[in-house]
Amino acid sequence: MGMFFTAVAGIVVIFLLRTILRGKRSRRAKEDPNAIFIGLFHPYCNAGGGGERVLWCAVRCLLKKYSDVKVVIYTGDVGISPRDILKKAKNTFNVSVQEKDVEFVYLHRRKWVEAVKYPYFTLLGQSLGSMWLGLEAAWKFPPDVFVDTMGYAFTFPIFRFLVGSRVSGYVHYPTISGDMLRRVKARTLAHNNKNYVARNPFLTGIKLFYYRLFAKVYGIVGRCADIVMVNSSWTEGHINSLWQIPLKTHRVYPPCDVSDLKKIHFIGNDAERIVIMSVGQFRPEKDHPLQLQAMYELRSLLVNDEPLWNRLRLVIVGSCRHEEDIERMKNMKDLSKHLSLENSVEFRVNVTYQELLQCYQTARIGLHTISGGPLMDIVETSPASQTGFLAVDAVEYAQCIATILYNDPEDNDTIRTAAR
Repeated sequence: MGMFFTAVAGIVVIFLLRTILRGKRSRRAKEDPNAIFIGLFHPYCNAGGGGERVLWCAVRCLLKKYSDVKVVIYTGDVGISPRDILKKAKNTFNVSVQEKDVEFVYLHRRKWVEAVKYPYFTLLGQSLGSMWLGLEAAWKFPPDVFVDTMGYAFTFPIFRFLVGSRVSGYVHYPTISGDMLRRVKARTLAHNNKNYVARNPFLTGIKLFYYRLFAKVYGIVGRCADIVMVNSSWTEGHINSLWQIPLKTHRVYPPCDVSDLKKIHFIGNDAERIVIMSVGQFRPEKDHPLQLQAMYELRSLLVNDEPLWNRLRLVIVGSCRHEEDIERMKNMKDLSKHLSLENSVEFRVNVTYQELLQCYQTARIGLHTISGGPLMDIVETSPASQTGFLAVDAVEYAQCIATILYNDPEDNDTIRTAAR
């Protein structure tokens, strides 16, 4: 009987919340009947990574294309003014948005989506936390159109069924994927599969059950979207498998402003340091440890060419969203010391757009250790149209870098020209 009354009470609360949120949206529509309010859910809008570039380019395009649109950005950066947020977008991405053209809704529950709060069942914890954060966003400003640009699909039902908004999402990386399930099943050590789990068949079985159940629920909430955008063929394949709405799912490659990049000319000569450059946020899926391991393996390959090794320097350029990313970056520095690479690795954190361009000017080799886009959409390895090299593990990465180092300069220039 107690469970029955609890269920009834829950239904009543949901119905009241739905009535209140839809009432708020209706009243605002009467006050400004010609405006369409688009709410962009991006709790880390000031982070300065690739996802934030997508956000600001989307804002700029929406404002340019639709005169009747009013853009609202849900952010958890409560200590930062709109002016400073927009200034960073300009400095980091060279994307200009006027303060008068956007409204920021500050959210105070962002801590509930941070992985550090959930040492166990992290995916579930963060997903439920995103619903709590999404409720705050819906309460403060129920939009006409809701767009999640950070991968919090569990917010979709809130805005579709409680607020009555049209719902969309831009997926950079699925919360769970078949690759993650396969790694757990194979008991492979990875950022999502800790050593004590990978070594224990019983814990592996429990985690597999949990992941499969989570994948089912993730598919249900994903299907609440009216339209979905994905950033690559790899992501598209996984989202189609999980959400099963292929007719609503569209591949939209992330915006890349190549106009400035195409003007860049290499500065330096063969007598100077050879820079290998990596660009990416300090997030687990970027797999920065693999880059350091690749350098460790490369040193072994160049054991008989010490002068060449001494000229090499890996420059890791990335941004940190919060304390967890800062801790991850510090761990990378510790790992570089553990591998005796501290004199061969440099970390550049939260650089400006102009500083990023300067880094590109000094780099001879680019390094990226996440699959997906580079594997399926970007890098071509056929000799006639080669744009780069592909690798799977540290040894293969080291071998590819060594090949580039010993290649005929004209062959490398041919690959660079094709890539451009």
